[in-house]
Amino acid sequence: MATALGAAVCVPPRNPGKTHLFSLRRNPVCCSCLAAPSGFPSKSSRLVTRGRILGRIRAVSSRNLSEAPPRTKNYEFSDGAAEVELRLDLAATNIQSFRDIFVDVDESSLNVRIQNAGSVTTIFETSHLYEKIKPSETIWFIDEEQLVINLKKYDMDLQWPDIMETWESLTSGVMQLLKGTSIYIVGESTEINQKVAGVLAVGLGYTPLNTGELLEKYAQQSIDSWVTAEGEDSVAEAERAVIESLSSHVRAVVATLGGHHGAARRADKWRHLYAGFTLWLSQTEATDEASAEGARRHIQCRSVGYSNADVVVKFEGWESDCVQTVAQACLRALKQLLLSDKQLTGKKSLYIRLGCSGDWPNIKPPGWDPSSGEVISAGV
Repeated sequence: MATALGAAVCVPPRNPGKTHLFSLRRNPVCCSCLAAPSGFPSKSSRLVTRGRILGRIRAVSSRNLSEAPPRTKNYEFSDGAAEVELRLDLAATNIQSFRDIFVDVDESSLNVRIQNAGSVTTIFETSHLYEKIKPSETIWFIDEEQLVINLKKYDMDLQWPDIMETWESLTSGVMQLLKGTSIYIVGESTEINQKVAGVLAVGLGYTPLNTGELLEKYAQQSIDSWVTAEGEDSVAEAERAVIESLSSHVRAVVATLGGHHGAARRADKWRHLYAGFTLWLSQTEATDEASAEGARRHIQCRSVGYSNADVVVKFEGWESDCVQTVAQACLRALKQLLLSDKQLTGKKSLYIRLGCSGDWPNIKPPGWDPSSGEVISAGV
C-alpha cells in the first residue's frame, strides 16, 4: 500500500487562538508525479539581447507534487541575491531555433522542453522550486551551448542552496534557518517518531535523542513494564522531567513517546516542549477532505497536547522505506514556518533564557508565575 502524506504548518505567534494550515496535496510518497506539459498560449514575454537567440517565457499553472527529483544534477545553479540562475547544457540537443525551446514557469514550478525532429523532450522539470519566484519577470536566453534561465526571487534575503527542494537543499537551508534550535518529534507512534527523528538528525547534523531510551536506562526496565507496574501517569511525568532536562540543549532532534503514556499527548506537560520546534506526525486513513477537517478539529481541541505543535505532518498509511520522504515533508513544512516569521528562532531562545515558564507564544516578563493565573498584557 502506498503511503500518502500532507503537511500543515501552524504559526502560533501571530494569533495564539488560531492555527494557520498549509496543506500539501496528497500524493504517493514512493513515486514521482510530474506536471504535464501545458498547451496554453503565452501570457508574458521578455526579450533579451545577451546570447545568440532571443527567448520568451510562458507562465502557466502547474500544481502537482514531485517527491522524487533527479538524484544527479544535469545543470548549473547560482544564487545572485535578487535572482537565481539555472544553466542547462544544450550541446547534445541540436537545437536550431529558439522556437524549439519551451520554458513554462509559475511561482513554484519550472518545466523546460525542447523540440527536436518533431518530438518534444523534457530536459528539466520540478514542481518544487526552492522558494517562490516572480514568474512574470523570468527571462531566458541561449549563451553559446547553454540555456540560461534567470528567476527573480520574492525573498531576496533568502539564500537558495539549490534551484529546487531536495533532501540535500532542504537539510542545508533549514539548518541555517533553525540557528541551532532543537526539534521535538511528537505523535501517537513511538516507532515512527524515533525513525523520523533519526533521519532528520543525520540530515541536519543534529544530535539524535530518544526520551524512551533515556527513560528505560534510568528505570532499568521497558516502558511497557513501567506502565504495567506504575501506570501511564507515572511514565508521562517521568518523560516530562526528561524533556525539561533537554530543553536547554541545542542542535538536537528529540523523539518523544507516543500513546497515552507520552507527555506530549497531555496539554499540561508542554511547558518545556515549547523550547524547540515541535513536529506532530499524524497518521490517518481518511480522505483528503476528512483528513483536513480532522486536523482542524484536533488543533481546535486544545486539551489534546499534540494540537500545540508548531508543524503538523499528516500521512496516510506507513511504510518503513518511506521514512526519509516523511522527514522531507517535515523539513518543507518547517521551512515555511520559519520563513513566515524570521523572528521565531530568537523568540524560542528568549523563551529558554526566561526559564520556559509555559507562556508560549505570548512570553511574559521575568518573574511571572504561571500558577498564579494573573493576566499580564505586556507579552513579548
